[in-house]
Order: sequence, then C-alpha cells, then structure tokens
Amino acid sequence: MKVSTLYAPTLREIPSEAEIISHQLMLKAGMIRKAAPGVYNYLPLAWRTLKKIIQICREEMDAKGGQELMMPIIQPAELWKETGRWTVYGDEMFRLKDRHSRDFCLGPTHEEIITSLVRADVQSYRQLPLMLYQIQDKFRDEIRPRFGLMRGREFIMKDLYSFDKDEEGLEINYWKMYDAYCKIFERCGLSYRPVEADSGAIGGSGSIEFMVIAKSGEAGIAYCTACDYAANVEQAELKAIEVPAADVKELALVNTPNCRTMAEVAEFLGFEPEHAIKTLAYITDKGPILALVRGDHEVNEIKLKNTLDCLFLAMADDIVVREQMGSEAGYIGPIGIKEAIIVADHTVMNMVNTECGGNKQDFHFINVNPVRDFKPTIVADIRQIKEGDPCPHCGNPVATARGIEVGQIFKLQTKYSKALNAVFVDETGIEKPIVMGCYGVGVSRTMAASIEQNNDKDGIIWPAAIAPYHVVIVPVNSKDNRQIELAESLYNQLTAAGVEAAFDDRDERPGVKFKDADLIGYPLRITIGAKTLEDNLLECKIRRTGEVRYLKLEGCISVIKDMLLEL
Repeated sequence: MKVSTLYAPTLREIPSEAEIISHQLMLKAGMIRKAAPGVYNYLPLAWRTLKKIIQICREEMDAKGGQELMMPIIQPAELWKETGRWTVYGDEMFRLKDRHSRDFCLGPTHEEIITSLVRADVQSYRQLPLMLYQIQDKFRDEIRPRFGLMRGREFIMKDLYSFDKDEEGLEINYWKMYDAYCKIFERCGLSYRPVEADSGAIGGSGSIEFMVIAKSGEAGIAYCTACDYAANVEQAELKAIEVPAADVKELALVNTPNCRTMAEVAEFLGFEPEHAIKTLAYITDKGPILALVRGDHEVNEIKLKNTLDCLFLAMADDIVVREQMGSEAGYIGPIGIKEAIIVADHTVMNMVNTECGGNKQDFHFINVNPVRDFKPTIVADIRQIKEGDPCPHCGNPVATARGIEVGQIFKLQTKYSKALNAVFVDETGIEKPIVMGCYGVGVSRTMAASIEQNNDKDGIIWPAAIAPYHVVIVPVNSKDNRQIELAESLYNQLTAAGVEAAFDDRDERPGVKFKDADLIGYPLRITIGAKTLEDNLLECKIRRTGEVRYLKLEGCISVIKDMLLEL
C-alpha cells in the first residue's frame, strides 16, 4: 500500500472525547471514527487488524472441530420469551417492532437462536457432539458508552456454542475451548490471565474470563502470589476468617450522637472497624435485604445477588429503611429488624463481642454476638476480596490488578436446552436435554486491549501478528529519484515475498513520516537515505525497542522476514 493513497487521516491533537489510550491512539492514527455514541466506523488500518484477529480465531476454532455459520442479527422476541430473558436482559437490549408490530431485538448474544436452530435438526445422540460458531456484530444499548471500543453499543464478537450428550462431553469441549483461547491470545501477542468468573446474564454453572492485564482495565482481578489461582474480584472466593476465643459479654445499647459512618462510630467508641459489623440495606425482587460484613470489608454485590438468586439488587433509600425495616439510615443493624432477609458473610458469624447499628438514631449496640443476638436467614461468602487476603487454595496473600476482559467461556449445561426443549434420544432410547456450552471472544475489544498493552508516548506498538502492515518504507528525500526507485523496488520485493509493506511515497518532511510511522505502529521502519544508499545499506528500526540495525541490500528480504518472526 502506498501511503499517499491510504485512507488513514491522522490527527495531531488528542480528541477531548477520548478517555483511554487505545481510544486516543485509534482516533489519532486514523483507525476509527465515531458514527454515534458507542458506534464506530472501522477505517482501513483498523479493519486490517480486525481481519487478522478474526482469522486467528477462525483457525483456532476450526482446529478444535468448530464449524462456522452465520446467524441473523435480528432475532424474534418469542425465543427470548421462551427462556425468560426477554424481560430479564433489561434495557441493554435493543428492541424493535416490524411493520406488523411483532417484537424483535438486535442480538446482544445468540444462545436462544442457536439452540432453536439445533433443536429443529438434532434428534439423536449420533449427531452429537456439535460445535458451531460465528463471527459477527453484537448490539448492547449501554447506558453510558465509553472508552472507545471497550464499552460500545455495537461490537464484533466470535461466539461458539457446543452441544453434547452429557456432562463429560461438555467438560471435554470446555477445556478444548480453554486451550484454543490461550492460543488465540498468545498468537495476538497479548499478556493475559485466565480467571474464575461469574456467569452473569448468560447463566450456567462455571465460567472463566480471559483478562488482558492493563491499568485501564474496568475489571479487578485477584491472583495468588504463590499458586495459579486467579479470579475476577466479583467471583473470588474467600474463606471465613477465624477469631480468637473470648468471654461473651452482655449486649448493651449505647448512645453514639451524630455517628453515622463506620469510621465515626469506631472513633467514638474506640475500636477498629474490623471489630464491628457493617450492615447494608438493599431492595430486591425477593424483598428487602440486609447484608452483613465485617466493618473493614465491602459487600460483593455479584456474590450477594447470586446467593439470593434474585433478578435485581439496589441500595435501599432512607424511606425503605424507615418504613419497611423499622430502622434509621446510618444506624441500621440486624438486631430486632423487621421485614428483611438477613444475609451474613461467614466471617461475621465468627465475630465475638462486636458492634452494630441500634436501629434508632444516635444509638449502636455493643457486645453483639451472632446467633445469640440475631439469627441470619442465610450465611454465605458475600464479601469483596482485597489485596493481602489469603488465597482460598493455598493461603498465601493475593495481589490485585486491573484487567480487560477479551474472552469468556461458560458451561451452560441445560439452561437453554430445557427452556427451548432442545432434546435428543440417547443410546437407550431415553429423551434428554442437550448439554451446552458457549464461548466468546471480543474481537474489536481485543484490538483495543492490544493497544492498551502495547504503546508508548509516540503511539501504538503492534505485535507483528496483528499489525495492519508489517513494514513501512520511508525514503528521506522524496525528490531523490534513487531513493524513490529503491523504495519502490524494495516495496515490490517485500510484497512478492508475502510481507505486508507500506511505502510512504508522500511529498512530506522526513519528520512527519517518522512521526506517523511511530503513531500507526508499524513493527519495522526501513529508512532509505543518501548515506545508507551510498553504502548499499538499509536502516531498519524496530518499533518496540527502538533498536536500529543496518542491513545489506543483498539478502535483506530474508533478513527482514526473520526479524518479523521475532516480533
């Protein structure tokens, strides 16, 4: 590609709308342009990278026995109503009506439609296992689209669905996909980590997310410093913390004037927050809820929601606390509370002579002992993991980091096959529901995540495998015919040898060409100048390291190809 004809309108200033580095650099490098909030045009440079990520996904899916198909973006509401997700999915779903007033949605995911497809054609165990995948756009009406391609309303995804006759088959395909995803992200040149995760709206019994480690990541991950354990902080399991035995004291209600927060109460009564019970009030479709954690801990709302198996969860306002629970905001506690399900973190149940809200203004209980003074409805792990907590597998401290989710695998089991009556007849003639799994890679998100992980002050640093072009050839003097002729010859030779090359033939100053080369992130920059031309040499700069090598013209093509293999 000659740069003079390349549609890559670079920018010199960072657009004010761009909050994170990938968004800034894709706009500056002329890779994307916004069509609407959360909706983007992919310009040629971006599309070349996306096609490479897509091809890597395709090759790894095919290698594991996946068969590619294409399903419709527009999906009938009837299928979603059969699974109950038409209302559960919420406002993130784009809904529309056709001219006959029939309800449809723009597919945020394809579990319903793939299951309905398979149920029509698969009747026997002899037709299983089956793995089907597609690569296409998905749509989610994010309340606040942000971070460019990280949280958009339209995005490209690879999704594969497995269909098996039993749990053993699901387990085989689940770990096949785990292996395939590791290969995908390794081939894309990403530093990533698989972590245990919550299944969310997709459902099922088990899930692993693939996280690209980056400071800009929206998700928190916790990982052990000694073993292989890693989990999304929303999912990370925690064991109950033991407390030394002590003589049980008599419960007392004490005056705590103007002390509403945990810090204020702790200072007034002279104790550390870790010795108190923090009580949070929620409203849910199951009714009002009290969640209890130790004073220095935080409630993990994903764990709490899963524990309750509720459809929605939101903090209760002062009116609900007062009128439904008979308490006062800032002074709520589990003793004597009315009309609420009490969910206690299992660490709370080990606490002795602790403190909690007194359920009336300016009062707290001291010397509180669970079971004696209150009995929770449910005891479970509902707290958020934090740096330094013990690993649930080996007990060593965990560390935390930020990550960008680029892929996730799920064991759906029979969640959708039962709802949609996708069944088969087994070897003994018994009809059973098909056992399913689903596996997604965010293709456009993977491109953005790569930039978040591979950049410097000058621009993008692409891994060679997904770079839009491998090499850019820059003649220093566009008026020097010898430089232009050599650049053109080298460009043709590289292209013939299968190296994706760009030739910056623009009549621009060398500094402008170098700046654009660094911004766009070509892995190698070959500079042709008067001095190197005289010496029959090429100046080759490696974008990632800044290292400059001088290559002899004779045999340079094979040397350049070998260099790219290192990148």
